[in-house]
Amino acid sequence: MRKIVFDLETKNLFEDVGGNDPTLLDLSLAGVYDSETGLYTSYLQEELPRLWPILERADVLIGYNSDHFDIPLLNKYYPGNLTKIPSIDLLAEIKKVLGFRVRLDSVAEATLGVKKSGHGLQAVTWWKEGEVEKIRKYCLDDVKITKELYEYALKNGRLKYKDFSDIKEIKLNTSLWEEKTPSAMTYSLPF
Repeated sequence: MRKIVFDLETKNLFEDVGGNDPTLLDLSLAGVYDSETGLYTSYLQEELPRLWPILERADVLIGYNSDHFDIPLLNKYYPGNLTKIPSIDLLAEIKKVLGFRVRLDSVAEATLGVKKSGHGLQAVTWWKEGEVEKIRKYCLDDVKITKELYEYALKNGRLKYKDFSDIKEIKLNTSLWEEKTPSAMTYSLPF
């Protein structure tokens, strides 16, 4: 099963575009882990055509807030429809259980004992300052955290999060996560 774990960074913020629709934002960089190759790679907006064949061959896309944010934003640039690829959004899975959203940093710290290396606001500032390598490192760090959270949840059936000073568990039903389902993907690119 080919799993693609991914995260996106943007050139601007919702306050810059006057709305909360991710498709109003401009992508600066996409970070990706490909389970088939074991490689972490990244793509600037102008390099996205190199990413499409990887996504089109995925059995599942894995992210954190990806169904609500990353997939709609990336779909803005894609010549087809990425929502046709099965996806697992860890934040959506958490929200189904808890009834509310939890920050990636809180889940990473409680579950893995690691903190994020930055935050999205910094990535926008770095973009404006031309600090692409800082964005790349930060984005790929988030991809690695998301991958490790996915693997932990799959193995243990749960994740943890920090609630003030307490650490609480989130029991997740991961039984279908590794089930390969046929994609309704219509490939847009010649192979």
